[in-house]
Amino acid sequence: MIFAIEVKQLVKSYDNKTRALDGIDLKIRAGDVFALLGPNGSGKTTLMRILTTQFKPTSGEAFIFGFDVVRQDAEVRKVISYVPQETSVWTDISGYENLLIYAKIYGIPSNHRKKIILEALESMGMDAVSDNLVKTYSGGMIRRLEMACAMLIRPKILFLDEPTLGLDPSARKAVWEKLISFKKEYDTTVFFNTHYMDEADLYSDEIAIINRGKIIKSGTADELKHSIRREVIQFSLGDHIVDKDVLKGIRGLDFVRDVIIHNSDISVVVEDAETALPGVMEVLRGRGIPVRKISTARPTLDDVFLKYAGTMSSGSGVSESRQAGSAGGKG
Repeated sequence: MIFAIEVKQLVKSYDNKTRALDGIDLKIRAGDVFALLGPNGSGKTTLMRILTTQFKPTSGEAFIFGFDVVRQDAEVRKVISYVPQETSVWTDISGYENLLIYAKIYGIPSNHRKKIILEALESMGMDAVSDNLVKTYSGGMIRRLEMACAMLIRPKILFLDEPTLGLDPSARKAVWEKLISFKKEYDTTVFFNTHYMDEADLYSDEIAIINRGKIIKSGTADELKHSIRREVIQFSLGDHIVDKDVLKGIRGLDFVRDVIIHNSDISVVVEDAETALPGVMEVLRGRGIPVRKISTARPTLDDVFLKYAGTMSSGSGVSESRQAGSAGGKG
């Protein structure tokens, strides 16, 4: 198996006291979309900036397609692109002119620039507005332009720090549709940080949760949700009043973790709803209680985040660092 990224016992300390990263181990398959989730200050941006050769680790190793990010940083920068959280395009010139500047920075031969620029603009749906000043663009259009700049060299790995920060849902969806299309066409590996749990759930192949500089849980979205072993069965009983005997009967079942009553609705917390449902129904039927409606609620990535990171995702998209940074020719 080819790994796009391999990280071994990576440590980053500041002033020999604070450990932003504390022994990170990570392997990301080539061609995957990888999401890194974590609270503010957890080490997300620090890890990304080490992988993009902006920071040097205190100890440990990191490799990008086999290239050491410290000893072979020039080789690493040839195969990656990086879109920082901060705006990385000029707003007083056109979209096309921005890409032309980046094409020169990347060293793309002059006789190939126009073709490559037009392809990058088209890939992100920006060709129709390429001659407009960037200051007339919406936030989503600016983000897509930044990604078009990063795609000029058709990188093997695309690093995205909060790629849809502050965008409305429709703009976020548009950005991701273009990203996934580009990824499929060029088999690009995508590594992104986000506070938006729905993005990680919908678009990633693998997710890792980082907290206090350590990877505390990783897996697919389904694996992570299944790992917290908590589902809720909701019963609507109409006007029926639930008495203490009914509650005692439900709570006495081995697989029931908790029972919550709200008016004539009962929420039963279990490990597996499919397995638990017949047992709870047997208790209700045995006491002559009619059930009008049954629904189940499965864990979300927000639930996973709360369990392993100890806090809810803010959804604010504010990372632990807002310093400007660049790699892969950006700066």
